[in-house]
Amino acid sequence: MSKDLGDSEKPLTPHTVSARDSGRAQVAHGNGHSAVIRQSADVFREPLKAEQQASTAIRMSKLNAWYGDFQALKNIELCIPEKSVTAFIGPSGCGKTTLLRWINRMNDTVPEARAGGELKIHDLDVLAPRTDVVELRRRVGMVFQKPNPFPKSIFENVAFGPRLHYRASRSELADLVEWALRKSALWDEVKDRLKQSALGLSGGQQQRLCIARAIAVGPEVLLMDEPCSALDPRSTLAVEELISELSNEYTIVIVTHNMQQAARASSTTAYLFEGELIETGPTHQVFTKPSNPETEKYITGRLG
Repeated sequence: MSKDLGDSEKPLTPHTVSARDSGRAQVAHGNGHSAVIRQSADVFREPLKAEQQASTAIRMSKLNAWYGDFQALKNIELCIPEKSVTAFIGPSGCGKTTLLRWINRMNDTVPEARAGGELKIHDLDVLAPRTDVVELRRRVGMVFQKPNPFPKSIFENVAFGPRLHYRASRSELADLVEWALRKSALWDEVKDRLKQSALGLSGGQQQRLCIARAIAVGPEVLLMDEPCSALDPRSTLAVEELISELSNEYTIVIVTHNMQQAARASSTTAYLFEGELIETGPTHQVFTKPSNPETEKYITGRLG
């Protein structure tokens, strides 16, 4: 059901959307043993502060998942810090994308896919049958491997979600679209062609548009499944810089096969192998002094 955003003197942003008791929503909203990868310290993102480490956005306990009789995830125990970037790494088929897709129940659309155990976003029980999946996917946005803009104008791509979830005036909607495009570092490139088809954008621009579309509805979490794998190096850098900026306001989880990207973009890294979580910890620690020999094998290219 859409929500009335009400009157607002300030530009519309989804960050300060808060539901009132009356049902209204108001906008206010290398290699070697001592160092796995021998790189300068500035390659890695700054470690999380103590208060960030103590604040958990997503909690998994005894999480299992299957496709028919095949068990894709096995007793996952993982806490994902709030307002930070967590990278899932591991060889193809290890379960990292399956894990990502269960966070917003995308696997509901996969025949014979099922999951059990605990998966919570703050106090929300993601796997509970009573969970409103539409609202869940508003709170947990998804950016896919290949940019997938709608065959609509640039403006309508960003406005689509807010129109579904909220009732906003034309001026409020325009403010929200501008806010989201600015937030995704795309506004200056498209502000004069908002009515043109999004399909005419470059690959990197399309991916940033998809990020703008995701944040326009005010999510708490952003999931990104190899968001740069189809992009050129310049576009990859732009998206990585955007991820870094957005992590100040959103909990971001990315899946990547690119070890350098995981090192650059994430503060926390989780390594999966054959459906099991082998190791998780601060990215600089996982990459330079992993606690599990299996992690070191993968990081150094001896596995995967």
